[in-house]
Amino acid sequence: MKDRSVTPKIGPTSGRVVSIDTLRGFDMFWIIGGSTLFLDLLKLWNTPSSLSLSTQFQHSEWNGFTFYDLIFPLFMFIAGTSLPYAICKRLKQGSSRKALYLHITRRTITLFFLGLIVNGLLNLNFADQRWLGVLQRIAIAYFIAAIIVINTSLKWQAITAGTLLLTYWGAMALIPVPGFGAGVLTPEGNLAAFVDQKLLHGIFCCYNYGDNEGILSTVPSISTVLLGVLSGHWLSSRRPQNTKVLGLLIAAAASLILALVWNTVFPINKYLWSSSYVLYAGAWSLLLLCLFYYVIDIRGHTKWAIPFFVIGLNALTIYVADSIFNFERITRILANGFLDWLGSFEPLLLALILLTVEWLFLYFLYRKKIFLKA
Repeated sequence: MKDRSVTPKIGPTSGRVVSIDTLRGFDMFWIIGGSTLFLDLLKLWNTPSSLSLSTQFQHSEWNGFTFYDLIFPLFMFIAGTSLPYAICKRLKQGSSRKALYLHITRRTITLFFLGLIVNGLLNLNFADQRWLGVLQRIAIAYFIAAIIVINTSLKWQAITAGTLLLTYWGAMALIPVPGFGAGVLTPEGNLAAFVDQKLLHGIFCCYNYGDNEGILSTVPSISTVLLGVLSGHWLSSRRPQNTKVLGLLIAAAASLILALVWNTVFPINKYLWSSSYVLYAGAWSLLLLCLFYYVIDIRGHTKWAIPFFVIGLNALTIYVADSIFNFERITRILANGFLDWLGSFEPLLLALILLTVEWLFLYFLYRKKIFLKA
């Protein structure tokens, strides 16, 4: 759906919490090529420290946490942060609950369908179709979180987030898997993988025994969105700005400590979206939100944020477009005359041109006041 409303401007009179849009763009930057750019740069640098740092731009093999493991939960956290603003805005505009339910349902279906397209639905190869994925997880978690926000108080939203994490932990620890038993958290023996094998058809990603965005592991991802929802409520309150910053810092510290304690019995694991992973990623998400809010919305330092802001306003557009259209072909056309003499710099230049092409595409939409939303 095309929205030709006035393009938001970065500034205190824009009527937006600009830090949320900018943080969304910062997050999407790494997805559309920022991680590749930095990986190529670190490999070119080729020192023990740079090669060690490069592991932060790749997912953990199983248990553990890297910077790149933060990207997806951060995006879901930001989606949750935006929810109180979006719902309150519609309620103030006179929308009924029925209208809100219809909007939420339409958005959920659109996101899920776009996820199927990203996963190759138009190839019509249903035997090798991946039925769940990034956008599908966002759609499901967004839908449930939105229903919870509309129908419950802040207190019950927090209780629900905690209950989902505890319930998921209990299921993973206590329900036995045939041939392995209960509480086995290996790739082949965990309950989430067993459920995917029994209920999901098609192919899996990104490990052999279950789907990275599988059925059971979607449950704790709802809590990831709800953590964002709680942050959105906090930021939209009438409390002083410095109090909001302090509250985010305290929440981040509490989440980090609880995550590290929980990690001893339920390891931080992106593939399983473990409860400790939700809190650990949530802690870093809270810290980033706090930093962006303080620098942009309180201190007013906005010029540096414009590139990320442009990406953040059309994050869904570039995610889908990057999966469907071949931006790399355009990149190679533009770089064709330089490839023969670039040598070891070739991957770095190609990554830089690719990012530039994608950003200029988004900047064109920004200047034309075109914002594509589900």
